[in-house]
Amino acid sequence: MAMAMASSCCSSVSHGRLRLVLPTTASSTIQARLRLVSRSRRPLPISSSSSSEPPARDAHADDQRNGWAAATEEEQDRDERYGFEIEVRKLPEPKRNRRVVRARVRVGAPLEAVWATLTDYEGLAGFIPGLSECRLLHQDAAFARLYQVGEQDLALGFKFNAKGTIDCYEGEMEVLPAGARRREIAFNMVEGDFKVFEGKWSVEEVEDSLDEGGENPTGQEFQTTLSYVVELEPKLWVPVRLLEGRICKEIKTNLISIREEAERIQRLQKE
Repeated sequence: MAMAMASSCCSSVSHGRLRLVLPTTASSTIQARLRLVSRSRRPLPISSSSSSEPPARDAHADDQRNGWAAATEEEQDRDERYGFEIEVRKLPEPKRNRRVVRARVRVGAPLEAVWATLTDYEGLAGFIPGLSECRLLHQDAAFARLYQVGEQDLALGFKFNAKGTIDCYEGEMEVLPAGARRREIAFNMVEGDFKVFEGKWSVEEVEDSLDEGGENPTGQEFQTTLSYVVELEPKLWVPVRLLEGRICKEIKTNLISIREEAERIQRLQKE
C-alpha cells in the first residue's frame, strides 16, 4: 500500500536514515489548506474494520482510547473537485507528538476496481508520486508484508528518503444495508522511521440514488468512497508539528493518485 508514503513529510532536520528537508515536489501542486475549526465539529464518518484479528490497533474505532474526546484542536480541509476531505486531530498529553488523520475521496469506479488498485502492491510505485519502491516481501490469502521506500529529489540538491516495512491485513467483503458493500485493509508499520504508524484503508460502494425527477445525476449505478485513517507518531527526535503539512499533502496526493488509477482501470474495462 501507499501507507508509508502517506508519511512522506519533510522539515529542516536531518537525522539517521530519515532525512527531512524542505520540499518542492510534484505533490505540492495539490494544495492542502488546513484551518483550525471548533472541537464541536463531528469527525468524518469513516467506517469500522472488517478485519478479523489484525495486530494493528484500530486508530478510529475507539475515540476515547485514541484521546479524541480530549483532543484540543482539529484541522480540516476539503477539495470539492475530487470530493476530498481530510481531518487532523492533535492528541493531548502524553501523546502530544502523535496525530490521527482521516481522509476520504470520491471515486468514479466500482469497489472492485478500487480494490484491485490498492492490492496491486508491486505496482503502486508506478502511479504514486514519491513512492520509489514497493516490494512484496510475503503474501498469504489475506496478508501482505511490504517494504516501501519513498525518495524525492528536492531543491538545492537535497533528497528526502523514508523506509518502512508494513504488514497489511485484507478484510472480507461486508454487505451493508440498502445494498451497500465495504472492504477494508488494516495496516501497521512493523519497522521503519515512525514510532507508531498504523491505520486502515476502506472502500465503500453504495447504489446511486435517483433525484426527485427520477434521474441518475452521476450516470453511474454506484457511488464509491475511498477512506483512509492513520495514527502516527515520529521517532522521538522529530516534532510532529514540523511534519503535519507534509503529511496532509502526501495523503491527499496518494488518495487522488489511487482514485485516478482506479478510474483508468474502469475506463479500460469498458473499452
